[in-house]
Amino acid sequence: MKIKVKVNGAWREDEVEPRLLLVHYLRDVAGLTGTHIGCETSICGACTVLVNGEAVKSCTLFAVQADGAEILTIEGLAPDGQLHPLQQGFWEEHGLQCGFCTPGMILASYQLLKRNPHPSPEEIRQGLEGNLCRCTGYQHIVKAVEWAAARMSS
Repeated sequence: MKIKVKVNGAWREDEVEPRLLLVHYLRDVAGLTGTHIGCETSICGACTVLVNGEAVKSCTLFAVQADGAEILTIEGLAPDGQLHPLQQGFWEEHGLQCGFCTPGMILASYQLLKRNPHPSPEEIRQGLEGNLCRCTGYQHIVKAVEWAAARMSS
């Protein structure tokens, strides 16, 4: 089945199997390996991307369901090699350790800041509750989002 999607600002058309998950399409067909495969059961959030501006766990969506959609992956946040404030915030505030959950955390945070540019720490925690981290204890992730929010609103 042929699909046409806009990935990180560029349209592409590909022939895919109807049962191919979006996460595998992004990694194996589009070559965007920043989207991580974690649990494949929608629990961990490592595969979070934005589809038409909404954070979705790409292991829960077939690629054919994204036909005609606009998709933003972690690579799309730094198209010219310049880190997005969220990426920089995770660096500055030590919001990552192993980094496995980081792309999903950043994209969920991106959606959160689009909806609420000045979230409280509790609102940040609520906005990220579908994304799991096994390393950081979340405090540094919250600080990273606060850091980014301050820079994005100025």
